[in-house]
Amino acid sequence: MLDLPSSREPRRETPVWVVSMLTAAGVYNLLWGVAVILFPAAIFEFTEIQPPRYPQIWQCVGMIVGVYGVGYLIAARDPCRHWPIVLVGLLGKVFGPIGFLFAAADGALPWSWGVVNIFNDLIWWLPFAYTLYLAARYNSDTSIGRPHDLDDTTLIFPSQQGTSLAELSQERPVMLVFLRHFGCTFCREALRDLSQVRGEVEELGFHIAVVHMSDSTTASERLNHYGLDGVAHFSDGHCEIYRSFGLDRGSATQLFGWYVWWRGLAATIRGHFVGRLAGDGFRMPGLFFLYRGEICGSYRHRSAADRPDYLGLARQVRQVLQGDAVAEMAGE
Repeated sequence: MLDLPSSREPRRETPVWVVSMLTAAGVYNLLWGVAVILFPAAIFEFTEIQPPRYPQIWQCVGMIVGVYGVGYLIAARDPCRHWPIVLVGLLGKVFGPIGFLFAAADGALPWSWGVVNIFNDLIWWLPFAYTLYLAARYNSDTSIGRPHDLDDTTLIFPSQQGTSLAELSQERPVMLVFLRHFGCTFCREALRDLSQVRGEVEELGFHIAVVHMSDSTTASERLNHYGLDGVAHFSDGHCEIYRSFGLDRGSATQLFGWYVWWRGLAATIRGHFVGRLAGDGFRMPGLFFLYRGEICGSYRHRSAADRPDYLGLARQVRQVLQGDAVAEMAGE
């Protein structure tokens, strides 16, 4: 079998360090808020800034920061459920330093005040952002139950034409393309690539079939738009077929690594614009070749941005199948 392995990350619970980080953020905010309320002039003396004329206003700021601490402690109990608290906190930690830069550049604040932003804001950016990534990953998972056995999958899921994968692959080999959601720039790029080689792939004797996460009507419209009308497609909103073929949810690197950003920019420049999220945005794509219900070749994406050579892979699988056929005839 032709196969390019990929490193896939299993689904896991919220890491302990995320809970510890949010707990630490909550305690830090509470202590900072209490310190400002009790000693409103201390931070100004430390940064050599003239204290405000009305310290009560600064003490109100301390109260607000302390209240945020309570929120972070609540979020630490279940970060994926209480992600809005983390989002609001991150927004404040982003906009705060931006406001400081404008004030310092204008001369309204001395640059020494930036030490406050370092400990109150900047050091929390990455952990808060990663917590939101985990929350998005968890809350967008549409999977239900355990994945089906592969043999069952090829039998029980019908295409828009009512044909199963097992039936489709009995006639001739099937190039089965698992797409990202239709709003993904790489999904749109893949559809364009498929449309360009469709004729040659079918001349090699392959059916082209597509698995997607949208309803059949939406998929037909999208496929027709790219000149793939008549192609068999399978609607898999709960990603049951994806999981049966071993296509898990991607890791942070596979989905948001530098290579993915670079390829996404290049694909966008070529006109494959990003659209509305329409499915599990964390699910990895893939490519399999089936013949008589059996996998005879595969390409496993190592990142969401991989761009398979559909025609080249089809030719390789065709050669393997021809060699198997010759060997079978010789055995007889």
